[in-house]
Amino acid sequence: MNESLIDLDKQMLLQLNGSDSLFIDGMITTLTAAQTWIPLYVALFYLVIKNNDSVKNIFTIVACAAACVLLAGSVDDLLVKPLVARWRPTHDPEIGMAVDIVEGYRGGNYGFFSAHAANTFSIAIFFSLMVKNAYLSLSLLVWSVTNCWTRIYLGVHYPGDILAGLVWGGIIGVSVFTAYRFLSHQKVKNANFVSSQYTSTGYVVSDVDIVISVLVFTFFYALVRACLTPL
Repeated sequence: MNESLIDLDKQMLLQLNGSDSLFIDGMITTLTAAQTWIPLYVALFYLVIKNNDSVKNIFTIVACAAACVLLAGSVDDLLVKPLVARWRPTHDPEIGMAVDIVEGYRGGNYGFFSAHAANTFSIAIFFSLMVKNAYLSLSLLVWSVTNCWTRIYLGVHYPGDILAGLVWGGIIGVSVFTAYRFLSHQKVKNANFVSSQYTSTGYVVSDVDIVISVLVFTFFYALVRACLTPL
């Protein structure tokens, strides 16, 4: 049964990996790069500062976000990948030659599980639970799923690597949020104002919209860069 799942994982990867489009190659290369999402991280930091008066609470939130990355991604890279030692598709002796490589990018030797999936999903879950805004939650989910898709497209992760990363990231996101609620004693700000202006946890909706706008702009930036890719 285990061998059947592994074979299915490899078949799915080969079906979803790569394309003949230089446009999509260019877009994926931009979307998978960590520096592409720096504006989103800055926007989330702005959201936290703008909507929390207590320096202690701001520090707690930032520390929790850092814990998400540390527990979701760093534990994976430092412990899980070396211990499990599952080849990335691009390095797999069985199918490596059949994987579509984009711009020579192959990643490290091992790929179980996906740190991209774990990191982005843990952050998405943590901020979704903390802010409680449906549009922000959906936007962050799209962001995380997009990062997962780029890893399969580039052939550096099997779908199973992605699924395991999402599960681990979800566990970390919920766990860190639970710890945040325990550590933070701040009362909900602006709770008595109309809900059209504030989320149920007191975050200003217009500030949330800024984060979403930055995310949309980043996707647009990736599209523009892909259009400018030489054919």
